[in-house]
Amino acid sequence: MSIDWMNFTPWSALAGGALIGLAAALFVAFNGRVAGISGLLGSLLARGGEGRGEKALFLLGLLLAPLLWQLFAALPVIEFQGGWLSLTLAGLLVGLGSRYGAGCTSGHGVCGISRLSPRSWVATGVFMGAGFITVFILRHLLGA
Repeated sequence: MSIDWMNFTPWSALAGGALIGLAAALFVAFNGRVAGISGLLGSLLARGGEGRGEKALFLLGLLLAPLLWQLFAALPVIEFQGGWLSLTLAGLLVGLGSRYGAGCTSGHGVCGISRLSPRSWVATGVFMGAGFITVFILRHLLGA
């Protein structure tokens, strides 16, 4: 294995991770709720949910962040090497996994682990392991 030193960006990754952690911590401090994106979106779409305003603003901030970033630097080029079928299948599998796992990567991986939740440790291990296995199979066994 070799490292692509031209695209190795530890400082921006560290800054991004710190900002994600800060946003999650502020959300739980001010709202008393975990900032799990699938849960926020699901409760925002449900009828009669409470706290709809702050949930909508939090999700809107996620959508507007790339536009704000463009004021300072060019956005990275997005590359997706699969077709629409694989993109749709991946989205459905992630949606089903987050529904059955009672949370998503942000809810379990960022907020749950920081709260030392055993359920979140297991869920994060499962979805990370599934991702590692999927990449290994696709790239090394199937050559895709």
